[in-house]
Amino acid sequence: MRKSELFAILIIIVSILVGFFSYSQIPDRIASHWNAQGEVDGYISRFWGLSVMPIVSIIMLLVLIFIPKTDPLKENVQKFRKYFDGFIMLIFLFLFYMHLLTILWNKGKEFNMIQFMIPALALLFYYSGILISHAEKNWFIGIRTPWTLSSENVWQKTHKLGGKFFKVCGAVSLIGLFFPDIAIWIVILPVIFTAAYLTYFSYKEYRKEFKK
Repeated sequence: MRKSELFAILIIIVSILVGFFSYSQIPDRIASHWNAQGEVDGYISRFWGLSVMPIVSIIMLLVLIFIPKTDPLKENVQKFRKYFDGFIMLIFLFLFYMHLLTILWNKGKEFNMIQFMIPALALLFYYSGILISHAEKNWFIGIRTPWTLSSENVWQKTHKLGGKFFKVCGAVSLIGLFFPDIAIWIVILPVIFTAAYLTYFSYKEYRKEFKK
């Protein structure tokens, strides 16, 4: 088993223990969802509120273990495996951070959830840029459009550009810390634009290659 997978298992165990020891300190129904202004707009039972993140983490770990082993181009995954391992560890730290924020809120320590999420999202976006810029052609990880998967050259060009874009998304997200009323849009809109533009870019590059 890889170090990243062992790290993820450790985080899951700690998440379960934190939930267990917090169980008696929070209400029977707990806040579980926040709107774009960081206000609570959804509740769930205490048991499921403390269980959902560990369950999601377990499922995600199984998926992330499964992906590299079943990819038809798994030899390419090994070429950037260290960056993928780093992404696995970051994802589980992110989920654990969300778990802690939820518990702290329901213990009575109210704060703007969106603003507290922004640094974690910014780091996740930035590291996604690092991963994307190093990703070799495969079927599961990266910017997988019909055109990147059909051409090695288009894959490389799209991922080189995509890596830069996602790093910018991470940096731009931090601006949301200073504008809490519109923070969610400052975080989301650059990512939506990036996804849309990279899809178009891969199509355009494929068309150029096809014409040649």
